[in-house]
Amino acid sequence: MGPLEGVKVIDMTTVLMGPYATQMLGDYGADVIKVESLDGDVTRLIGPTRHPGMGPVFLNTNRSKRSIALDLKKPAGRDVVLRLIASADVLVYNVRPQAMARLQLGYDVVSEVNPRLIYAGVFGFGQDGPYAAKPAYDDLIQGATALPALMAQTGDGVPRYVPNALVDRIVGLTAVGAICASLVHRDRTGRGQRVDIPMFETMAGFVMGDHMGGLTYEPPLDKGGYARHLSRDRRPYKTSDGFISVIVYNDKQWERFFEATGRDDLRRDPKFATFAGRATNIDTVYAELARIFETRTTAEWTELLNRADVPVMPMHDLESILQDEHLVATNYFPVVEHPSEGKIRSMKVSAKWSETPGEPTRLAPRLNEHGLEVLHEAGFSDREIAALVRDGVTKQGS
Repeated sequence: MGPLEGVKVIDMTTVLMGPYATQMLGDYGADVIKVESLDGDVTRLIGPTRHPGMGPVFLNTNRSKRSIALDLKKPAGRDVVLRLIASADVLVYNVRPQAMARLQLGYDVVSEVNPRLIYAGVFGFGQDGPYAAKPAYDDLIQGATALPALMAQTGDGVPRYVPNALVDRIVGLTAVGAICASLVHRDRTGRGQRVDIPMFETMAGFVMGDHMGGLTYEPPLDKGGYARHLSRDRRPYKTSDGFISVIVYNDKQWERFFEATGRDDLRRDPKFATFAGRATNIDTVYAELARIFETRTTAEWTELLNRADVPVMPMHDLESILQDEHLVATNYFPVVEHPSEGKIRSMKVSAKWSETPGEPTRLAPRLNEHGLEVLHEAGFSDREIAALVRDGVTKQGS
């Protein structure tokens, strides 16, 4: 069992940010109970699908969980959640705190039910600023933390979002760390607490950690930005027959690169000879590397640079990464048998523990697949469950 064995998590999250965090907690051994609306998490609908409600985004962010469907707008649905909370260690939600308050599930309420509970919110903005009640999505936070502006600066001048739910994933990872730290504190003191993980502040630190630059100082020394990251030539290099990912970074790597390519002229050039010279002339350095890499094939460069111990990797696309020799050797994308979806490609837990290995405990559930099981564990009788189904608070067990 994983390192979080024995930890019970009530997962009141949808879409990507919260589910990604709670999936990781489940992979680490926690018992994660996903509380869904009667219609289910909206990502169930994102295709392509073999069966309705089991789309790939849902499958890949909701394994290691059990599902129960509840109408939380009905008092009986709220009461069910409170009974689940009574024996839980963690509650994770990703609606605005104001919405939790309207459901009468704010921290002031649930902490009375369970003072040991870690009440973790992943939402848009810190609650002590003017944006507190604003809605937030990945694209909005990318824009507000300068990522499209940086993309424009390094590309064709047109602002673009990163083609990945970068904010949701990073904030989800941050939430996992915050929740685990809170569990350590709870185990030391016996007291739970409310933990807020705001998207905007998390990503502001993530982006500006690289790009604060001279804005670190007061007064500023420049307009900010990390020159190497902002060079338009920082990209995979074109070879004579494709592309390759290479970084020649420290002095030892550059010495090996000069020797492997026979470029003694660059070794003597002050723009290339030292770390400081390269940092000051990074655009010139990258442009020259681009010219050099066009002279051989991808395979030739890969062999030469590996032999010289210069960092090199293939430039994969979404299909070729599945065949990467390292990922194939480590079985990172195992094909597994899902109870309803048949053979699907999964992904392994990347972290490794010597004593408590973390592995997916189950594959992504059908909507309300574990409803009866969860209700029985919470002490509901068959008669009570039948009444909840009859009154439209939950669904018939699937």
